[in-house]
Amino acid sequence: MIRYAASRLLSLVLSLVAASVVIFALVEVVPGDPAAFMLGLNASPETVAALRAELGLSGSVVSRYLGWIGGMVQGDFGTSYTYRVPVSELILQRIWVSVPLAGYALILSTVIALPIGILSAARRGRPVDYGIMGFTQLGIAVPNFWFAMLLVLLFAITLQLVPAGGFPGWEAGFWAGMTALTLPAIALALPQASILARVMRSALIETLGQDYMRTARAKGLSEGQAICRHGLRNALIPVLTIIGLQFSFLLAGAIIIENVFFLPGLGRLIFQGITQRDLIVVESVTMLLVFAVITVTFLVDIAYAAVDPRLRRR
Repeated sequence: MIRYAASRLLSLVLSLVAASVVIFALVEVVPGDPAAFMLGLNASPETVAALRAELGLSGSVVSRYLGWIGGMVQGDFGTSYTYRVPVSELILQRIWVSVPLAGYALILSTVIALPIGILSAARRGRPVDYGIMGFTQLGIAVPNFWFAMLLVLLFAITLQLVPAGGFPGWEAGFWAGMTALTLPAIALALPQASILARVMRSALIETLGQDYMRTARAKGLSEGQAICRHGLRNALIPVLTIIGLQFSFLLAGAIIIENVFFLPGLGRLIFQGITQRDLIVVESVTMLLVFAVITVTFLVDIAYAAVDPRLRRR
């Protein structure tokens, strides 16, 4: 188990290094000068050069990369070109929207997907199974931003049950904050729930065909008892992978939903950084999200070892 965890940890570190190089290189090749963009077309070359030096853009590519990485290791994400405040402050302000939103959506996705996936597997080949698979296919096909707009039209504009967008802040109360995140969380959760339900169904159907499941039923256990006592544990291995990847996607890929609902999260911060040529914000926030994705993947691998003892001997 220790060797397995160490190998996964080494893979995590190497992935982070590779991701940092790719992110920095991609941002570097973006056309345009942030200093010239900030000062406007009428700025003199001397003024632009002075601002580039102030922003740390005048050094070599290697020195700027090493300075950026060294600062992030020490907790210094740099200073925003646009807001002129440390990027870490912007992240701390926005992360309290993005993380609860991703967690809320993941809980909804899991609560919806696992029961219907189990039901579909237990009723395989019957009308219930066909109906569930049809709805999940529709959930995968419909873009989440289009579904988000339908939710706003129905629940916010027509029924006026929840706000159409914006976030009041957690100082307004937990209930107010969760109410503002409900529609975005549903819009994010339903497509993910469709994927997770199909994975749960496929994994459980494969498990139901194993010899130990037939033995359990032959000993007098009902179908439901055999599934609950023996089938779910083994079927959860691929499901854990999807849940981990879904949290990563929900955290890092909610930029469109955050813009639809005007939520001040990390995704919207990246979007604003791109439009304002605030490269240090784009680099640092993207790297933070990559770190979150890779860390979640590492935790999923460790969870694998906890569920499947065969991995502990590798």
